[in-house]
Amino acid sequence: MPDAARELRVVRLGRMRYAEALELQRAVARARISGAVPQDVLLLVEHEPVVTMGRTAKQQNLTASPELLAARGVELFEVERGGDVTYHGPGQLVGYPIVDLKRHRQDLHWYLRQVEEALIVAIGERGIAGERSAGYTGVWTRGVVGAVGHPPRKVASIGVHARDWVTWHGFALNVTTELSYFDLIVPCGIAGVDMTSMSRELGEPVAMHDAEDAAARAFGSVFALEPRETPLAALEIEPATA
Repeated sequence: MPDAARELRVVRLGRMRYAEALELQRAVARARISGAVPQDVLLLVEHEPVVTMGRTAKQQNLTASPELLAARGVELFEVERGGDVTYHGPGQLVGYPIVDLKRHRQDLHWYLRQVEEALIVAIGERGIAGERSAGYTGVWTRGVVGAVGHPPRKVASIGVHARDWVTWHGFALNVTTELSYFDLIVPCGIAGVDMTSMSRELGEPVAMHDAEDAAARAFGSVFALEPRETPLAALEIEPATA
């Protein structure tokens, strides 16, 4: 019989405001810590435009004024994840892996490298060559496999939090993201970083559902788990109201 503890519950949330998803992932993490949710979970979601600031965020890396953010319809949150400032919005696949590292390896640096590897594998399915950048967390690319590469551009950002070795927060993979929103910030506090998206690198649209499929497969492979599509209600976690 399959080992249910080695399954990855993949929950597709569709489009959801950041505040609602934040409370939901915190609730799932609490349930994972208590054992009420016995498997690791991957929440996949798209957000309305929002800027989030992590624990180490520097105020000067939020270059837009509150008035400009409001004019662009961008919300602002300070959250407990690691990292600096980042943007989430339509066309971006945000993933919240809620993983009990006691069943894997109790090492957050290892975990970050695993998340990077999963994203490199996921974009590699579409022929995009992903890579790491020394000293930084996230995924960069020089273009499609086999092409004459451009200087590295950042395609995915990562910021995580953990308690009792259970993780939450996660990654943001630019699929068809409107990249001009990154002009409102210094993304991840990296001056001069060139943000990109899967569709920019490929020169064609990428369906969000396809990106979700690739991410689920890649996380299952990298963490040696079997992805299982799961409706939110099956987790028996009530989503918080925004």
